[in-house]
Parts: sequence; C-alpha cells; structure tokens
Amino acid sequence: MEQQSRQHISRRALLVGGGAAALGAAGYLASDELSRWWWRIPGNDKPRKEGELDHPGAEWIPASEANWRRADRPADYVIDRVVIHVPQATYPITLKVFQDPGHGAAAHYVVRSGDGHVAQMIRELDVAFHAGNREFNERSIGIEHEGWVDRAEYLTDTMYRASAELTSGICDRYGIPKDREHIVGHIEVPGTDHTCPGPHWDWDRYLKLVRQAGRKRPGASSGA
Repeated sequence: MEQQSRQHISRRALLVGGGAAALGAAGYLASDELSRWWWRIPGNDKPRKEGELDHPGAEWIPASEANWRRADRPADYVIDRVVIHVPQATYPITLKVFQDPGHGAAAHYVVRSGDGHVAQMIRELDVAFHAGNREFNERSIGIEHEGWVDRAEYLTDTMYRASAELTSGICDRYGIPKDREHIVGHIEVPGTDHTCPGPHWDWDRYLKLVRQAGRKRPGASSGA
C-alpha cells in the first residue's frame, strides 16, 4: 500500500512537474491559464453533489450524459452569454428528448409554459450541447421554453417572469450584462439553422423583466 501511495505521488508530481516545465518552455502562458487547466489533472475536479441546483426553486431532472460535457466553468471557460430557445415541443417531451442519449443535445434549463416551473437538467459549470456551436456551448447557459415559435399562446406571462428570474440570477452569478448582446436567441448563434425563439418572443418585455428581477434580489445588479 505504501509503495502504491508513493507511485501515485510520483505520478502526480510528474504530471504537475511536466506541465510546469512545458509552461516554462512556452514562456507565454500566464498563471491564470495554468489555473484554467488545473482541474483537468486527476484529483482536482470541483466537488459535486448529486442533484445540486444552481437556480433556487428548480427541479433537478438530469439530462443524458451523452448530451453534455463535464467542465469546471467559469474556471476553464468564461460564461458570458445566455441563449434563449423554444424547443418546438411540450415540456414533458422536451425533458424526454434531453434524457435520450441518442439525441445529442440538451439545454441547462427547461421552463414550463403554464406555471413557469423550471427544470435544471445540466449543471451550469458543465458544457451543454444546446447551441450547435462549440464556442457558444462553452461560453453560454441554454434555456428552453416550452412551446413552438409560431404559437404565441405558449409565451405566458408566468413563463416570461420565471425565465427572467432565472436569467437574471445567471447574469448576476457570472457578471453578464443584461442586454441583447449577451442575452441572445438561438437564431443569433453563428452557423445555426434554428429560428427560435421566434417572431413572437418579446425581447423588450423580457429584458425589462430580467432587470426588474435583479433589482428585487438583495445584492443583485440591475444590469443596464
């Protein structure tokens, strides 16, 4: 056992030492870059708890592990966008699809139309496959809203308010400005073939609600 322990320590030292030597030879990576990749060394993952939530009041319904990638954001990837989606499906079907390992995609959150109930399916620190663009996946949080892009009746006041509270909290956690440059629709992601959230999504109303939610939360920013 003692020999195995020494071997483990030696391997760890080799990993760290070799990495440090490579950084020194490169001569251009700053210390914060080393911190960014430190979690990848065995034994340095951020502690996790099964079912832990990022948004208070959400329900944990995990997506298939095939539809997201383990990460340690914002330590390894800066989070600076929220992407708004409409799935062209009901809430139950959206959850079912995101739990299907063959689907290949899922968002961090799904918001129900009728009562604004929020399901969290992927931790914010992990990379969800939701935007169809690797860079945007790595830098963003994805939120699906039950409904169809051509059916305005699904865009209820309750859903708008619940989603705005969710987005406002995300923006406050990561210092994201509450504006249209940083809160975007899937249609605005480079290379996308999606049209969501569609022509009925009221961006002016939504951003107003996001900022109002921030003002109501103690210590939060209104995010002009």
